[in-house]
Amino acid sequence: MAKLTFKGGIHPYDGKDLSKDKPIKDVLPKGEMVYPLSQHIGAPAQALVAKGDRVLAGQKIAEAGGFVSAAVYATVSGTVKNIEPRRVASGDMVMSIIVDNDGLYEEIAFEGRDPEAISKEEIITVVKEAGIVGMGGAGFPTHVKLSPKEPEKIDYVIANCAECEPYLTSDYRRMMEEPEKVVGGLKIILKLFDKAQGVLAVEDNKPDCIEILKKLTANEPRISVKALKTKYPQGGERLLIYAVTGREINSKMLPADAGCVVNNVDTMVAVYRAVTEGRPLMERIVTMTGDAMKEPCNYRVRVGMSYEELLEVAGGFRVQPEKIICGGPMMGNALFDLKIPVTKTSTALLALSKDEVSAYEPGPCINCGRCMEVCPGRIIPSKVATCAEHFDEEGFLEYGGMECCECGCCSFVCPAKRPLTQQIKSMRKIQLAKRKK
Repeated sequence: MAKLTFKGGIHPYDGKDLSKDKPIKDVLPKGEMVYPLSQHIGAPAQALVAKGDRVLAGQKIAEAGGFVSAAVYATVSGTVKNIEPRRVASGDMVMSIIVDNDGLYEEIAFEGRDPEAISKEEIITVVKEAGIVGMGGAGFPTHVKLSPKEPEKIDYVIANCAECEPYLTSDYRRMMEEPEKVVGGLKIILKLFDKAQGVLAVEDNKPDCIEILKKLTANEPRISVKALKTKYPQGGERLLIYAVTGREINSKMLPADAGCVVNNVDTMVAVYRAVTEGRPLMERIVTMTGDAMKEPCNYRVRVGMSYEELLEVAGGFRVQPEKIICGGPMMGNALFDLKIPVTKTSTALLALSKDEVSAYEPGPCINCGRCMEVCPGRIIPSKVATCAEHFDEEGFLEYGGMECCECGCCSFVCPAKRPLTQQIKSMRKIQLAKRKK
């Protein structure tokens, strides 16, 4: 039987062996905490606190700034030091709430609900109030995703368990150590969509996860576990939908237009905890890895903790890295400073002893077609990148530039070492900004 997958894609070295067998360790931050007001797609959150205010862990410190926005919560107790711009992983300066951690970790009282008795409206309210966003990296507010215009037309709720990005193992450890919460979150979301089937979509390089999840869902008629072919970028939303359902969507469509709702593993767990424990989104699993990392591991980290402090906990570097990336090597952001906070969408800190990419000397396109063969968006990256390079907006759109998912496959295989993804990404940003006007 053919394995569930998509057209195109690549098989890079995955580097997961460095950390996949390392159990999750809990970390308590000691330094100041930085809470950016934009940790999500949409309007920035609006601060509810002022300089000098004392806050408790679990206290809302910023409310959603609109429907497509998300609340922010303190993850430690302490005093608000300031509200000022701070740098985040993308390199941008973002207005942030700075809290002086008092080291007491005092929390507000949390109150959970019965997941069997909760209503659809209450689920949406709880998820919105908890400040939950897509934790696979996109940061789309989850309550918006769970509120399609026509919920009766949703046929599939897909748990994205692929974790196709090289080196990342946070979702894998979550599935291995807390599979009940993953399944519990999926069951809660399924309550919103009467006709939908739940699918736990896992790449087949995680047979142990597949076995565990199948055992847990053996008596769940609405939930199935599907093994996907291991290939990058299998976890991309559009590609995952195609692999699981055979339905195609483009850049102008939402998953709901194909009758699907897709959520990341960590997002599922956040939904489960928000409903059953009453806890807002305050923490996430971060993989500290790479051949330059002294002790690769997976840590449960409170949002707002700096990577600099987390690196100290992880034991520092084995050798001085030439490249440090927030996220994975394909879609992550290279860092020049570790004094940035862990946010809701952080997944990993990758330290590499060699920076191979910086040594590349781009040459002219030889029209080999390799970029087209691997492109999951089914465009011609070399052509689209040339349009972007020459600021040919009309050509960029004509040749399907907006269908690029910025996965990096084209740059990875290009024998001329052209920065195809980077050129396309820059033009896509310009076009997306114009659409918002």
